[in-house]
Amino acid sequence: MKLKSILSGMALGAVVVVGLAAWIVLPWPVVLALALAVAAWMLGTRSGRQAGSVTRVGVSTLPRRLGASSVVVVGIAGVVAVLVALLAMAEGYRQTVASTGDDRTAIVLRGGSGAEVLSVLGRDTVAIIAQAPQVARNADNVPLASAELVVAASLTRRGPDAEDGSVQLRGVDPVAWEVRPAMRIIQGRALESGRRELVVGRGARQQFAGLEPGGEIRLGPDRWRVVGVFESGDAMESEIWGDAGIVATTYRRGSSRNSLTVRLTGPEAFAGFEAAVDADPRLEVEVETTADYFARQSEGMTTVLRIIGIVVGSIMAIGAVFGALNTMFATVAARAREIATLRAIGFRGLPVVVAVMLETMLLAAIGGALGGLLSWLVFNGYTASTLAGGVGQLTFQFQVTPALLWNGLKWALAIGFVGGLFPAVRAARLPVTTALRAA
Repeated sequence: MKLKSILSGMALGAVVVVGLAAWIVLPWPVVLALALAVAAWMLGTRSGRQAGSVTRVGVSTLPRRLGASSVVVVGIAGVVAVLVALLAMAEGYRQTVASTGDDRTAIVLRGGSGAEVLSVLGRDTVAIIAQAPQVARNADNVPLASAELVVAASLTRRGPDAEDGSVQLRGVDPVAWEVRPAMRIIQGRALESGRRELVVGRGARQQFAGLEPGGEIRLGPDRWRVVGVFESGDAMESEIWGDAGIVATTYRRGSSRNSLTVRLTGPEAFAGFEAAVDADPRLEVEVETTADYFARQSEGMTTVLRIIGIVVGSIMAIGAVFGALNTMFATVAARAREIATLRAIGFRGLPVVVAVMLETMLLAAIGGALGGLLSWLVFNGYTASTLAGGVGQLTFQFQVTPALLWNGLKWALAIGFVGGLFPAVRAARLPVTTALRAA
């Protein structure tokens, strides 16, 4: 008998694991179809109507069990709030970095470098690539090709601790603004070539002290004047920009540059541009659209943040499952006589299982909704920063998207499913005579 019970428990556990794995990947139309199927079963079959009757009785007693029910709701709400917040951080980081590029601009790096900070391009290489026929030109017939330097600069962060932080300093030429037409000055003015001036991104100004227009900061051995603030709606807002020649002199980079960003004549021109660059034996470079480049740059950190969110959420979910198990086992025990009476007058075991499950998942759904709402109210749009690309702080905003809220609700229902399944099965298997004597 014990062996049979152990095997039955193992089989039930296997079903739970497989079911949860499938549940995680189910899209909402499938979940809606399952819910409609359950509703149709409850309306159209005798067992389903019995399950509905038992469910109504159980739900009607929830106000009398408010304390125990709150344990389930609050526990699951906490899990969902933390999970959604951590995943919103990953999503905000991904959107900020990935939105930096587009299909009409391309970035050229030294072959095998993989990132701007690791790349070095010589003056001759820059000049050759800028003359490619696929590179757009402005009204003065100047190629829209911006050779840029990227260096790490140390600045004091805002806040009571006044700690030093790393910001990405980009050395640019005037054509850089035409290569990226979405960027605009929102305060002050643009920098002038040949002068030790800076324009700073809106995100960088929020994170670091001394970046107000008119102020001065020390970079390297020299003092620089901040003359303007720009916005772009992407990762560039976390940078500060200076004249490429002055940055190169300050940091002893000579005539070399880290990257070349070009504006193409159109998105369709990228294939021809890449082919022309690859075919030139003088060049040892790699070419990507900026959309692909920045999407690739975001993958590693986004994956790490998502893994952290799932791991933390899973640990908290285990605690919430035990809380739900304790609550529902106590509920089943308190209703043992009621359940036994229903079984004695002809109610089958399946309606009892479904009723207990629906009651638990109702509490889980309420907890999931509260947790998602709390996460959206507190964290959506919250500004944070992290080290990006090994160079400087990247400022981004948490993004609590509908997809994340849906995932949080699915986690809540999964916790409710596991927390209600075992007490429900126990209630259905409990012999009627034993339950009546115990009660």
